[in-house]
Amino acid sequence: MDGSLGQFPVDIVIFALIAGFLALRLRSVLGKKVGFQPMPSPVSSPREAEGPVIEGRAEPVSTPKFDIPAPGTRVGQQLAVLATKERGFTPQQFLSGVDGAFRQVVAAYASGDRTVLRERLTPTAFAAFDAALTARDAAGEVQKSEMRAVNSIAIEDVRMEDGAAGTAAAIDTKIISDQISLTLGKDGKPVTGTDSITEFSDLWTFERLLGVSGSSWRLAAARSA
Repeated sequence: MDGSLGQFPVDIVIFALIAGFLALRLRSVLGKKVGFQPMPSPVSSPREAEGPVIEGRAEPVSTPKFDIPAPGTRVGQQLAVLATKERGFTPQQFLSGVDGAFRQVVAAYASGDRTVLRERLTPTAFAAFDAALTARDAAGEVQKSEMRAVNSIAIEDVRMEDGAAGTAAAIDTKIISDQISLTLGKDGKPVTGTDSITEFSDLWTFERLLGVSGSSWRLAAARSA
């Protein structure tokens, strides 16, 4: 053997060396991952958080503080019993409804809107409000009321009584509010009240027949606290 390559295909050897070199280079770049590798998802640039758009200059409606008796108290225990008789009842939701009803009734009484009052009041309470409106109209007086804030609403007492129509429940609520309230006479001069902001403390009683379809909480009595 003279050591010459003779007819040995030298070009194949060169191509094999090149292929081996490329394989080593790819291994060093790609690592040792095997199998199907999904393409990485493009990362989108983070967007700035979009805050609420506030239009106009109206002041936000204040949320009153709700005072709910503790479960261990007598009133708290009555609330728990009431919840077993009225599906879905929660003190928090009830007080939220009182907040809305209080604002509506005050505004309706000032404007003489008997339709709203009839919807929100018990028949006995509506009769009293209606008589007061009739007397006010006969005297030619005008009621001016502006609700500035409902500061707090507290559950003071809970009573339940079983009857032929079902269980009647009554809840006393103490409502602290800031209002401008005055009555003007025929001459436009104040008869009662003042045009300055005054704190009012009221005790409103709401009644309802529990577990009766179509029944709702209605104002049964209203007085100063």
